[in-house]
Amino acid sequence: MQTQIFNNDVVCAPIKTTYNKTSDTLLVMTPANPKDFNPIEWIGANKAKIETALHANGGVLLRNFGIYSVSEFNKVVQSLYPNLLDYTYRSTPRTKLGGKIYTTTEYPADRTIPLHNENAYSDSWPNRICFFCAIAPEEGGETPIADSRRVYNKIDSKIRSKFELKGILYVKNYNKGIDLSWQEVFQAENKEDVDKFCKEHGIEAIWKNAEEGPELTTKQVCQATYIHPTTKEKVWFNQAHLFHSSALHSKDRDTLTSALGEQNLPRNTFYGDGEAIETGDLDHIRKIYDEEKITFTWHKGDLMILDNVLVAHAREPFKGERKIVVAMA
Repeated sequence: MQTQIFNNDVVCAPIKTTYNKTSDTLLVMTPANPKDFNPIEWIGANKAKIETALHANGGVLLRNFGIYSVSEFNKVVQSLYPNLLDYTYRSTPRTKLGGKIYTTTEYPADRTIPLHNENAYSDSWPNRICFFCAIAPEEGGETPIADSRRVYNKIDSKIRSKFELKGILYVKNYNKGIDLSWQEVFQAENKEDVDKFCKEHGIEAIWKNAEEGPELTTKQVCQATYIHPTTKEKVWFNQAHLFHSSALHSKDRDTLTSALGEQNLPRNTFYGDGEAIETGDLDHIRKIYDEEKITFTWHKGDLMILDNVLVAHAREPFKGERKIVVAMA
């Protein structure tokens, strides 16, 4: 699409990526007259149009909307989505900042977080995920995105069909002092609450003697692909490539395997029937994600809203201070 005026007061255009190409997957919305612009009033009057843009494009980036603090972000995002979600059944460390606003994944700054759809490793997920740039990174720290429809269509049909037929088995081992504890993941302090959650979500929970290995092992078979409930388009929707042992840095994998054994790694993926997934097939999927990756530079005050089913997101390494926060709906 070309640059156009949206509802007489907001300019819309495809995102210009880091590599000076444009992409329709993320639509940038900028007030025509920022000085007299009220973001909450505008969002309240244009919710339906924002949702239409999300279904068509996958994501929108609100830029120069006059949002400069986390508290302002909280007010703006709640005006759009009043019922924000808690971050439950966690897979990464985050800090709750107040209300239902969280930090993005707290991994070392020199590490990359691969493209993924939020909570696609489970049977429930947020439909919307909102990112806010409170402090733009000095260098790097982008949040790349990729259209999950395009990823689905580009994956080799034989590989795709096998995943669709068998689904994906996620195996998690909760070893004391390694990765997230089961208390953090389930936001619970007793085994009964964990068992209740697992039963409700079709997760097999196996408690063990911590002296002999992990305290808890969970197993769950989930979807490899999904049909968007509104657009009816098929998308690639899982985290097999991210949870698989081949996603670990080689040194980390060697250290963990030596200490715990292959069967006790914190997380791993298999086909739904327990068959091993070929690393070459996962590398093919990672290659498709790389080909579809769209990268842009954060500006302070940017608010990015993604349809979490249609669009995957990631994080690039960075230097200096970086504060990107997130809300899910």
